Amino acid sequence: MTGLGAVFRPQLAPERLRAVARAADEAGLEELWLWEDCFREGGISTAAAALAWTGRVRVGVGLLPVPLRNVAVTAMEAATLHRMFPGRAILGVGHGVQDWMGQVGARAESPVTLLREHLLALRALLGGERVTTEGRYVRLDDVALDWPPGQAVEVLAGATGPRSLRLAGEAADGTVLTANTPPDGVRQARRLIDEGRAAAGRTGPHKVVVYLLAATGPGAGERLRAELVAEGVGSVPDLGVAGDAGAVAEAVERLAEAGADTVILQPTGDEPDPEGFVRFTAEEVRPLVV
Repeated sequence: MTGLGAVFRPQLAPERLRAVARAADEAGLEELWLWEDCFREGGISTAAAALAWTGRVRVGVGLLPVPLRNVAVTAMEAATLHRMFPGRAILGVGHGVQDWMGQVGARAESPVTLLREHLLALRALLGGERVTTEGRYVRLDDVALDWPPGQAVEVLAGATGPRSLRLAGEAADGTVLTANTPPDGVRQARRLIDEGRAAAGRTGPHKVVVYLLAATGPGAGERLRAELVAEGVGSVPDLGVAGDAGAVAEAVERLAEAGADTVILQPTGDEPDPEGFVRFTAEEVRPLVV
């Protein structure tokens, strides 16, 4: 069955999260995803709060920008969430928006190298290994977590370009694709991810998570078109969906047929009813998605 979730967008003030998270939990939503967008809300702090306020919904962070984080800190925070809320945290890491990284003095000369080094070290630390490495960006001297996760956990990577997608297949347990990825883009991403997996000799499962920009209710079509235009992708076919649960479910199925394991519905930035959106996802769309 295709996984289904929804995003709490950081255009909403942090104090809105509690009501949305509880609505998601009560409605039976499978996954609620959060973003660490500069300069809005922290990914780990919001994830910890959402997990504490709820009892069953899984909470994903997509993504933590690696230029902002020492890998040991990423590992410590990830391990803490996984131990406090076993099986409910999903964490992804990525390059971050390069302009934002430049604003804070953290822009890497080689984002792909940084992400590779971060992924390899992070997965080793979360796996309970003691790590010593001297990379271009990641340097650890005899580092191990005192409290690693009690079970194996997945580390996902956000990726868009060919090199990053191959890297995700090579060094991550899954890949997160943006809402600017149409079904054909998902197919191409799967091919590149599989190339990376083959090059690294990896044969296990690799989860692909895809965001889908979605709008429902009054003015849905106008809100969707306005956001696509604002993102500079208004002329790209097969992006986003506006309409009732049936229309949204059909768009989800198209992404699943293209290779998505999980589809996360991304409301428009001006969604008028965030609590209603997560209920709509869980109660109306979920029954129509196989």
